[in-house]
Amino acid sequence: MHIPKQARLWPAILILSTTCAIVTAQADTLSLAQAEKLAIAHNPALAATAKRAEAMAQIPSQVGALPDPKISFKALNLPVDSFSTTQENMTQLQFGFSQALPFPGKLALKSEAAAFMAEAALHHQQEFRLILLRNTRIHWWNLAYLDRALSIIQRNQKLLRNLVKIADTKYKTGKGLQQDVLLAQLELSKLLEREMKLQAARVREAATLNALLGRAADTPVQIPALHRTDLEELTPHHQQLDTMHSEVSALKQWAHQHRPMLQAMQNRVQAADRMTELAQRDYYPDFTVGAAYGLRQGVNPASGKTRPDFASIMLSMSLPLYSDRKQDRALDQRRAETARAQFSLRDAINQVDAEIDRAASDLNIARKQVVLFDQGILPQARQTTASMLAGYQVNKVDFLNLVRAQLNEFNMDIQYWKQVSTLYQAKARLAAAAGKADLEQELTAHE
Repeated sequence: MHIPKQARLWPAILILSTTCAIVTAQADTLSLAQAEKLAIAHNPALAATAKRAEAMAQIPSQVGALPDPKISFKALNLPVDSFSTTQENMTQLQFGFSQALPFPGKLALKSEAAAFMAEAALHHQQEFRLILLRNTRIHWWNLAYLDRALSIIQRNQKLLRNLVKIADTKYKTGKGLQQDVLLAQLELSKLLEREMKLQAARVREAATLNALLGRAADTPVQIPALHRTDLEELTPHHQQLDTMHSEVSALKQWAHQHRPMLQAMQNRVQAADRMTELAQRDYYPDFTVGAAYGLRQGVNPASGKTRPDFASIMLSMSLPLYSDRKQDRALDQRRAETARAQFSLRDAINQVDAEIDRAASDLNIARKQVVLFDQGILPQARQTTASMLAGYQVNKVDFLNLVRAQLNEFNMDIQYWKQVSTLYQAKARLAAAAGKADLEQELTAHE
């Protein structure tokens, strides 16, 4: 027996709807501000970057300190026939101390280079925090859109069922066609299939958001309901849209000075400069100073006096005799690394500028589209549907056009919320690109 597609879809839809209801009942409402706080407090990757910065901060003191001194104990000139400490005049028990002294300025350069790298690690932590906030906002708004789209589809299913009843009633009374009933049932089945896809997308988005918040992937997530009255700031005046270019220029200037990623790369350039200076200092010798005291025992046969102890001092230095294979190559290496860091910084600045341009363009387009949907497309779609429904009830409009008008209104409503989500995601990307936790104009109704 052939089972219609609509009948095959109903069990799956029932399961998904039941699961969604259970999740909604168990989950606490998660506002955007709450999601951001959870991400900052519990994201393990952010905690790892913080510990790395903490570890890097301990390095400058280490590399800037003198090498550990050495102490020694020696038994010198022991006669092998008796191993006596009193038989020979030169026999002594010696205690020594030595200290390596790098050429002046080397330790300071090492410490400065390590300090710049530690500062770069701290900026890396701040950059990761910005990216974490950006991703949290993006996935939160994706969930907000999916929830709104699912709500619209569920409401539309009720409307289509009413259209099915109207078409079925007209068919039974001889005023309609059977194909109208079948057409309405087909469109209803398509809506059910679309709902299934949106539910699956929501599961994926919720799992991703939970990972950012440092929670188990299957933790229930409920987003507060959104309404158009909460989004009044999405309809800026034309004067505000015209100032976008100057705002973008200001954001680029801010990013060049404050974006943590660029600051970290500038720190790496400075560290590379210090290591180049250190490579130049390696042409100069390092020193080692030391002192020793030798204890002697017994009596000197020639004088009959007690043998005196010996004192020794030492000064040694390294000789860079192989500079063509060591110091020269090391200096070339450090200069190349400095140039690489400088080129990487320039490329990063260009990439940041391009990132700001893209996000600002997306934000500007999304704002205009939201305004267009809110003030033009959606009101027109609703008027068209109402007109079609009135005409169909008096047999002036065929059923196919009525269904098309109704579905078009549904789709436009979903597209509106898609643009709202896109707008706020663009704001999140623009803020992160500029090196800011938030832009000046932020929606606070749900925070």
